[in-house]
Amino acid sequence: MKNFDGKAIFLDRKDINTDEIIPAKYLTEVSRIALKPNLLEDLKLDGFSTDQLEDKKAVITKENFGCGSSREHAPWALEVNDINIVVAPSFARIFRQNMFNCGMLAVELPEENIEELFSMFSKTGCTLKTDLENQTIKFYSGDNEKKYNFIISEFNKDLVKAGGWLEYADSRY
Repeated sequence: MKNFDGKAIFLDRKDINTDEIIPAKYLTEVSRIALKPNLLEDLKLDGFSTDQLEDKKAVITKENFGCGSSREHAPWALEVNDINIVVAPSFARIFRQNMFNCGMLAVELPEENIEELFSMFSKTGCTLKTDLENQTIKFYSGDNEKKYNFIISEFNKDLVKAGGWLEYADSRY
């Protein structure tokens, strides 16, 4: 199972699409690792620089993350950068399932919780700790801490625990 703990980056925009996560011009790459340097290079967001991704393990963002063209390359680009969890109010349906199929977590929290996280932590940074078994996620920085429950289906939880769809299928079929 992948690691779902670590420092988070806040991306304060809704509708971040798969072309912004990994530009289409890189979809001809034959290995996932080749996607690594190009994660979010086309993201249009005031004050954002890809240098900010260094040492980040999680993304906290606004609604409809992963919209646009459906492609596995978007979760792969996150994964090869050691970002295995994205927290948002909502995800594009296919992107969300591609995350689970890759053994990654797409955690949906109500918009008011996301706004609270942005208010508390976006300027100071935060670290998160995820408990998949109990379906809780804790955000903290210094003395500030917030903990939320999240929902994941048993099947998707099994995919994540196995490390993704291929590992899940190999262990069962």
